[in-house]
Amino acid sequence: MEGMNDAWINQAWEDVVNKMNRTSDRIGASFPHASFNGTYDSPELDWWTNGFWPGLLWIIYREERNEKLKRYAIECEEKLDEALHQFVGLHHDVGFMWQPSAVMNYKLHGHERSKTRGLIAANMLAGRFNSVGNYIRSWDLEGSEGWSIIDTLMNLNILYWASNETGDPRYKQIAEKHANTALEHFVRDDGSAYHIVNFDPYTGKRKNTLGGQGYAPESSWARGCAWAVYGMALSYMHTGDERYLDSAKKSAHYFLFHTNEDFIPNWDFQAPLEEAQVLDTTAASCTACGLLEIARYVDSIEAKRYRNTAANILRSLYENYGAWDEEEEGLIKMGTANKPKDFGVNVPIIYGDYFFVEGLLRLKGRTDFCW
Repeated sequence: MEGMNDAWINQAWEDVVNKMNRTSDRIGASFPHASFNGTYDSPELDWWTNGFWPGLLWIIYREERNEKLKRYAIECEEKLDEALHQFVGLHHDVGFMWQPSAVMNYKLHGHERSKTRGLIAANMLAGRFNSVGNYIRSWDLEGSEGWSIIDTLMNLNILYWASNETGDPRYKQIAEKHANTALEHFVRDDGSAYHIVNFDPYTGKRKNTLGGQGYAPESSWARGCAWAVYGMALSYMHTGDERYLDSAKKSAHYFLFHTNEDFIPNWDFQAPLEEAQVLDTTAASCTACGLLEIARYVDSIEAKRYRNTAANILRSLYENYGAWDEEEEGLIKMGTANKPKDFGVNVPIIYGDYFFVEGLLRLKGRTDFCW
């Protein structure tokens, strides 16, 4: 990158590769989520984060051609078939599960079975679309028929991909309608975002908002803001709709204005002081990727600012929160999964690791194999 000292980027990449070579032998074809006492757990097969480990393997394989990592990634993808075929409907996060696993494999190798898996997942996501409210429903919990969440913006990518692959515009149309609903009802004027918006599933009218994984309905969950930054930037990439790029930039500026001196946010920007001293590095790594995506579509002066800021975030993650010792399986410490439920608080989390490594890949100039 012009004007940027990339020595730390190369060293960070080397440290990631070396650690992945070590930890992959134990983790293998499982599905790590959060690391407790140095060891990643492995949740149930339909858990929303289960695509990130194979995605991480594919990113490293893409650059290093380590056949062991390829084998584990393929085994993970095949194991996910049970979730794909036995859990009817699944949830809104099928993009998180099959975009970095099956779709990445298809991009690399052109495997038709991987393409089919991605298209099945896209159909599942499209099937959750409420055509009255123009939103994609989130979970299947009792009473959640009208719930939709900011995270879904990131899952829209598998719909855009499905339209490109099949030539069928319906997937993209659903993605755009949901993104438009997010513009209207999820992203606030200051760039912060609601986690959960509850619509009347029969009329489509907005009823209320819920705090979800944030402190309160009107507070500002940091990772929700990160999803808004990156998710809107991706919708711009696929549509060219300037409203999405403007929204991504607005959320990025909000995020950066409210973050700490080392570029790492507290888990909720508006939580009271006694609740705020919990960090979330996963929000930082995702936002860095979003900033690098935004940088692709703005003029050179503005792009340099976005790139340099993203690099500062990733460098802080590497130097201040990196776990390069033998005792910890995760890559980046101090991620927070769900503070209100006191689960996975200030521990390494797989999607924080994933987006950190994707950010490094972007800094290395590889934008053709990112989310």
